[in-house]
Amino acid sequence: MHFADFLAGSIGGACGVAVGYPLDTVKVRIQTQKQFTGIWNCVMTTVKKEGVHGFFKGMALPVTTISMTSSVVFGTYRNCLQCLAQFRGIGAPNTKLDVFLSGLAGGVAQISVMSPGDIVKVRLQCQTESKRSGLKPKYSGPIHCLLSIAKDEGISGLYRGALPLAFRDGPSFATYFLTYSTLCSQLTPTGQKEPEWPAVLLAGGVAGMAGWSVGTPMDVIKARLQMDGVRGERRYQGLVHCVTETVRNEGLRIFFKSLGINCLRAFPVNMVVFALYEVSVRVLRSVPVDRLS
Repeated sequence: MHFADFLAGSIGGACGVAVGYPLDTVKVRIQTQKQFTGIWNCVMTTVKKEGVHGFFKGMALPVTTISMTSSVVFGTYRNCLQCLAQFRGIGAPNTKLDVFLSGLAGGVAQISVMSPGDIVKVRLQCQTESKRSGLKPKYSGPIHCLLSIAKDEGISGLYRGALPLAFRDGPSFATYFLTYSTLCSQLTPTGQKEPEWPAVLLAGGVAGMAGWSVGTPMDVIKARLQMDGVRGERRYQGLVHCVTETVRNEGLRIFFKSLGINCLRAFPVNMVVFALYEVSVRVLRSVPVDRLS
């Protein structure tokens, strides 16, 4: 088993969160709150009402959980690739289908770890009350939010939106790893085993954009289900009802309203993720196996 990939994935994921969190907050608010007319309006309103701190609400828990989920994603992906290669025979190279299926498995595998932290992140990001406005926020922080959801909605409340999360991350990570693998392969000079760093950065950034292009529509549904009922009565009965009501009331364009900001955020975030992942995994693989076990 490739233990190095689990650890390297956690390092890359945690640093990626720190880089992309402000734009992620803007994205979530645009998806779930009609008071914002666009990206720039959301940014300026947040600065005016909440200050720079408003962009980092709820980041503490995601840094922890994303490091774990990223570990699961990269570890599952790499070990699935290994299993598929062994299934074909010793020395057999992985195909693009292997990469796609391994990415799909990695995306789905992380849901059990990711869902509780993700709903806390979304709830805190959409909490626009601040000390400046004189209004008391519903949640005082990540732990209070986590415990409040568990108390008010039960343990199942922590997994609200888990199904659309799986539908988002399965295809998204399959596309993500396939794009990265393909670009690295094409940009690596003949006879060279590993890609150069400019190729890693470019492939990582493009892979992030490709993954979000696939995952953004279901990301909108996930966020809406996670926020449903927080500020009043629940509107949606489930995934299908949320999709149909969203299309009926706002049209298909709503599914791509946040695509621009997702891609804008994805490029630098995934440059960082893959650069740190590649650095970490190359260092860790140079360490004897008995020291990692």
